[in-house]
Amino acid sequence: MEVKVLNKLGAETGRTVTLLTEIFAVEPNDHAIYLDVKQYMANKRQGTHKTKDKSEVHRSSRKVIRQKGTGGARHGSLKAGIYIGGGRFHGPRPRDYSFKLNKKLKRLARLSALSYKAKDNAIVVIEDIHMDTPKTAEFKNMLAALKVQGSSLLVTSENNPNVYLSGRNLQNNNVMCAADLNTYQVLKAKSLILTEGALNKLQENI
Repeated sequence: MEVKVLNKLGAETGRTVTLLTEIFAVEPNDHAIYLDVKQYMANKRQGTHKTKDKSEVHRSSRKVIRQKGTGGARHGSLKAGIYIGGGRFHGPRPRDYSFKLNKKLKRLARLSALSYKAKDNAIVVIEDIHMDTPKTAEFKNMLAALKVQGSSLLVTSENNPNVYLSGRNLQNNNVMCAADLNTYQVLKAKSLILTEGALNKLQENI
């Protein structure tokens, strides 16, 4: 698949690049995508939720009413969850939500996501960009020149702090280097913008 290379002003450079079929034209596996996105979201969870149970609340432990003769249920402590201010029954406890997937499945998920983007013609390839200082206005003008609408993901060949800072404040936009590319971010973005260097790294290392 041939794609034209644009500059940051949205003009054609006269060059084209080839998107490898083994990366951008594989048969998508939706279940692999589901598992990879599920893992990504699970790994982001802090898991610090916590409520106090009966043994942790501070209330009087005296017997509330006598055991027999009241005609009601037996109660032994105000700490019981049935009372306001008592402990919670089966409340959440701190836990680790992360889980592991094998590398082949995660790779298949990434290839499936990239193939969906290629199928939808949602991939834009531009020249490598460099910024001496963070310039959000310049970054915004670049997106407008590329006619990118909706959410976008710019993938660079390596970590570029100035480019990242330039795009950070723009709503529905994300910037990351090729080594950090993941299934969730690819699918989340409506348009995938790849620099030439990032494309080469992807096709060499993915």
